[in-house]
Amino acid sequence: MGVKKVYRNYFQNNLFVKVILVFAVIVNLTIIAFSYFLFHSSSASIVRSQLNDQRDAMDRVNLYMETKYEWVQNVVQDMYRNNLLADNVSYLLRHSYQEYIQYTLGENYANGSASAANALEYFGNKLGTDADIRNLILYSADEQLMYAYKYAGNPKLYRTNASRSYIPDIMSLEGPNAGTPNVWIRKAIDQWDTRLYSMRAQINDRTTLKNVGQLLVYFDSEMIRQALLRASSPFKGTILVLTPNGDVMFDSSGDYYGQTYPYMEQINDSEDTGNVGEPAYISRLTQNAAGYTVVGIAPKREIAEAYAGLKRAIVLIGAVCIAFAVLIPSLLIVNIAKRTNKIVRFMKKVESGDLSVRLQDAREDELGQISRSFNEMVEELNRTIDREYKSEIKLKQTELAALQARINPHFLYNTLEVIRMRAMSQGAGDVGEMIYSLAALFRNSVRTGPDCTLGEELETCRLYLELFRIRFKDRISYSIDCSPAYASVVIPKMLLQPIVENYIVHGMENDRTDNRIAIEVGAAEGMLQITVTNNGKSIDPDRLRQIRAELDYPEQRESSFGLRSVHERLKLMYGPEYGIEIESEPGKETQVAIGIPLAD
Repeated sequence: MGVKKVYRNYFQNNLFVKVILVFAVIVNLTIIAFSYFLFHSSSASIVRSQLNDQRDAMDRVNLYMETKYEWVQNVVQDMYRNNLLADNVSYLLRHSYQEYIQYTLGENYANGSASAANALEYFGNKLGTDADIRNLILYSADEQLMYAYKYAGNPKLYRTNASRSYIPDIMSLEGPNAGTPNVWIRKAIDQWDTRLYSMRAQINDRTTLKNVGQLLVYFDSEMIRQALLRASSPFKGTILVLTPNGDVMFDSSGDYYGQTYPYMEQINDSEDTGNVGEPAYISRLTQNAAGYTVVGIAPKREIAEAYAGLKRAIVLIGAVCIAFAVLIPSLLIVNIAKRTNKIVRFMKKVESGDLSVRLQDAREDELGQISRSFNEMVEELNRTIDREYKSEIKLKQTELAALQARINPHFLYNTLEVIRMRAMSQGAGDVGEMIYSLAALFRNSVRTGPDCTLGEELETCRLYLELFRIRFKDRISYSIDCSPAYASVVIPKMLLQPIVENYIVHGMENDRTDNRIAIEVGAAEGMLQITVTNNGKSIDPDRLRQIRAELDYPEQRESSFGLRSVHERLKLMYGPEYGIEIESEPGKETQVAIGIPLAD
């Protein structure tokens, strides 16, 4: 129940919380997706860069190894270019060492020069031309002899009879020209350094092209590192140089010297990745002539370390972006929610009847405009209430006397009719007319409803003026000019009668026989114009200013109740710009004007 209540109070019925949640979900998913794709593309680029650095290092290792291979081949080729030297080497490899010495002495004597080509000196001199060489071995296939050079100078002779050694069988095997020193040869020459690799070249007789022996050179594997040091960028992982059988010619990690590489199955596979003790990227570069393969092993763990900083940076930046992207809009939405809830609270106050509330919001955005429109609506509502209800109150005050007569209107009308009939029977016709006008006037006055037509209001004025015309023996005259088109216009009840009454009470002069009052109705510019003009007493200018002030500020005076009632009701019904206007000049007519808007 608690969860449902929280959901209902804070989520189901809260639009802004929903907006924040939806926005937060969209922003989070967008930033997470963007961060993922950015990390994926950047990490893939880093992986490619690291693998390219490794391949560059592999190319340097391969170039170095090819140089050594070509050096060994060039030693033999240079020998072939010197016919005398080629014959000398061929003789050395086809005969015993003693026979070769005798042959050499005979050759030197025959040529008359001690500088004749000497095979042993030739190969001994080559040993000193490359600091990477650890051993140079010249093998005779026919004599099964092995001349091993360790230092520059004369070699050491080793007999490799097949009955005592496997060296002849090893030398006779066809295989790659690059490899690792054979254990039997190591044993024979007492060379147990495991960080060596070998390059060999076949030596054939120059005339018969028959194979007579081999040149085998042992190079220091650690000298390959010099090629790696010249790489433009450091590389990740390990670089290996392997024979087809998996013998390790070079290992940048130094872990597999003297062993067969245990993951040759993965190396021989065509996949770019494999498990070589751990998941890794595998690159291969094969030298077909020498028969070795340069292998690059880049563990994924090490490559991942290269972009671990990038991962942390992307996560941090993503978290900061999410925080700002969610926090700042949330603060804005919370602010909008507060302003909106304030508007709702004030609306509820107005709904409960409090029309004095006003929203204070000076901003120019939509909510600020709503607040100002709300204030204008409340003010207009107040004005409407004033027009409708206060106008009715004023009307009730004006009709107070007539309402009191409604205690028993039928009794009043019947009594007036009896008096009128008695006057007529006694020959008092003018009294009968006065009583008739008074009765009709009473009937019009006590009609219910706040409004009436202009024609009805003018009829009330006519009856009132007719009553006084009879009373004053025709010393007063009146005229009413109204087009039938305006007679049906609805106006507030008792709008003109108080003006006419004000003239009878204050403006008519009893000693004159030409008292006159005129009511004229016209229209101009969408306005109904009603003017009441009389030739009675003029209003003193000071008094006129006082009357005008009393009309606009009724709380200051208690006089001119009739005119003030008309003036206030006009403002309440039609707006503050409406009301009555009074003009009077000494010795001239006094005019009261009323303007009423005509409905479209």
